Amino acid sequence: SIVCVSTADMKNWTDHGIVFEVPRDASWAGRTWAPTAITRDGKVFLYYANGGGNIGVAVADKPTGPFRDPLGKAIVSGETPGVLPAEGIWIFDPMVFIDDDGQAYMYFGGNGDDNIRVVKLKRDMITVDGSAMKMSAPNFFEAAWMHKRNGIYYFSYSTTPKVDMRIDYMTSKSPTSGFKYAGIVAQPPPENYNNNHHSILKFKDKWYHVYHNRSRAMKNGHPMPFKRNLAVEVLSYEKDGRIKTIEYTKDGVPQIQAFNPYVQTPAATMSAQEGISVRGDDLAVMGGKDGAWFKISGVDFGAAGAKKLRVRAESPNGPSTLEVRLNEPNGPTVAKIPVGRKNETFTVPVSIAKGEHDLFFVMPDCESKGGSSLAINAWQFVK
Repeated sequence: SIVCVSTADMKNWTDHGIVFEVPRDASWAGRTWAPTAITRDGKVFLYYANGGGNIGVAVADKPTGPFRDPLGKAIVSGETPGVLPAEGIWIFDPMVFIDDDGQAYMYFGGNGDDNIRVVKLKRDMITVDGSAMKMSAPNFFEAAWMHKRNGIYYFSYSTTPKVDMRIDYMTSKSPTSGFKYAGIVAQPPPENYNNNHHSILKFKDKWYHVYHNRSRAMKNGHPMPFKRNLAVEVLSYEKDGRIKTIEYTKDGVPQIQAFNPYVQTPAATMSAQEGISVRGDDLAVMGGKDGAWFKISGVDFGAAGAKKLRVRAESPNGPSTLEVRLNEPNGPTVAKIPVGRKNETFTVPVSIAKGEHDLFFVMPDCESKGGSSLAINAWQFVK
């Protein structure tokens, strides 16, 4: 299954749940490894690896789906001209890039310096145009990625275990040839173990390095080796165009705009959490232990502040309480809301929600077993 999360400020993220799953949404496929998405002509195209042997594509009208399987089969496989011969090639980790002239390319491959392939796509984004072309990179292992800046094409990738599975890169003036080794994007993230994977993207005029590690997964007690968590760092460049090697942080990227509390917000929007889960059917936030909380960073209530708070919630196993606090889980109380068994909208007056604060929704008496079952769907402040 593939999950979609979204952000407007790079700090608070909304969980949209599973948007594509196999074999439910593509009966021929059994895996959805290493997806990548891109938009064109009002459509969202989602590419994924069906294991290590072929690549599929799905299409939707928006990033949150629903996605459909337009081909009923792989878009790229060992039968695609130009992919083979290649000793031990992994046909996976698709990355799709649209150049300034409108030409789309798919990069993929793994398990050998000469096992990179790039193939043109037609305008429909679901049809291969011609034969795949071979590319090579020193110590290439997996995770092919392409981006372009100031006329320079940057091909980045994960290196082999013998050189620590770091992210290296090459540069060229062409999207398919002439690449020369240029350096290291990032050393392996801490607690990353058996693989590395990244992407590089531009959002609101800033460049970012998106990757995975296991720090949050380990904190939550998830087993190794395939439980990972997403992470993001700012990416920057030297004056000559070289990438500055990433220095990993624990807090990630800065928030790039204040959060607006005066629009209806799905509860599954947060910058941090402790003890919560997101329910699968309606994406309600549920507490798993007493004192569970989730946080929204950088909320701007304005100088006049809020007058009311509306929360849609339920506690079907018995009455419960939702506390809304400023700055920290035990900070000043904005509201205490008694939540009953029925799913409904509760409206309460507030007085201290002024200026800019971090906002915490706290479930002090929400027990996962034998007690209340508080579930929060959405919230909105009123001026």
